[in-house]
Amino acid sequence: MFEKFCQWLMRVTGWRIQGQLPDQRQYLLIVGPHTSNWDFIVGVMARGALGTRIHFLGKHQLFIPPWGWFFRAIGGSPVDRRRNNNLVDAAIELFADQPDYKLALAPEGTRSQVKRWKTGFYHIAVKANVAIVPVGLDFKHKAVILSEPLLPSGDMAKDMEQILGFYRSVSGRHPKVIPDFIP
Repeated sequence: MFEKFCQWLMRVTGWRIQGQLPDQRQYLLIVGPHTSNWDFIVGVMARGALGTRIHFLGKHQLFIPPWGWFFRAIGGSPVDRRRNNNLVDAAIELFADQPDYKLALAPEGTRSQVKRWKTGFYHIAVKANVAIVPVGLDFKHKAVILSEPLLPSGDMAKDMEQILGFYRSVSGRHPKVIPDFIP
């Protein structure tokens, strides 16, 4: 029922999904550019319309009452960014423990302009041996763009340039420059 509701909601708001999720049991979705609080709403709507359980990590403040139950119910796990957590190892463990685990992350880590994308997602994908699926939230065309999955080659510079190149073609709600890869 939630899937049909989200499909209807996307239709009436003019959003569409371009591309498809891979036919794999596990993968890591990276969503960007992250420029607005609307990104989360569009992402949840698209996730629901796709009918696939996709987990996400969110700042711990989202998981307190009265809304904490909701964020957990839709696949969220709280992250306390004030602590030095080893999120890469924790995510790898989730992939190892759950054969159908799919995780969505925002590698920019913030809605503000950044000089460098965080690369933890890449390390997770390499160590968990899962594909990276770039997902663009294109507000200009009202499209959630699912790119082809990329199995990390181990050459991070080459893979990151391909990933960042994809995002340079996507217009966030508040457009910003996608930086070059800095190792």
